[in-house]
Amino acid sequence: MAVYSIKTVQQLPVPLSQAWEFFSNPANLQKITPANMGFKTISRHHGEKMYAGQIIEYTVKPVLGITLYWMTEVTHVKDHEYFIDEQRFGPYSLWHHQHHFRSIEAGVEMTDIVHTKFHGVYWVISSILCL
Repeated sequence: MAVYSIKTVQQLPVPLSQAWEFFSNPANLQKITPANMGFKTISRHHGEKMYAGQIIEYTVKPVLGITLYWMTEVTHVKDHEYFIDEQRFGPYSLWHHQHHFRSIEAGVEMTDIVHTKFHGVYWVISSILCL
């Protein structure tokens, strides 16, 4: 069973402090997740800023519109540089997501690196879709 990795790099025309403020606020996760994922934050006690040990709960529809429960933990945070979240329960057998931020002349370079592996029927479907 394959582990997939995705890396995206974006340049944002905003100061590092503004980018960090937005992306490290759990209330904004739903705003930045593609609509076709059916992502909804359902936890009520996650706080306003990312911190190591933070648990965030969601529902998500990653494949075929089937609603699934998803729980992630923010495992590492280095203020204004990066944070990492990992799945604790949900549709993946592996979910490790790094969010990196770096000041550049034009604003901020934001790099996301995701390692993921589906399990069960979702692995079969993802394998077919990723051929």
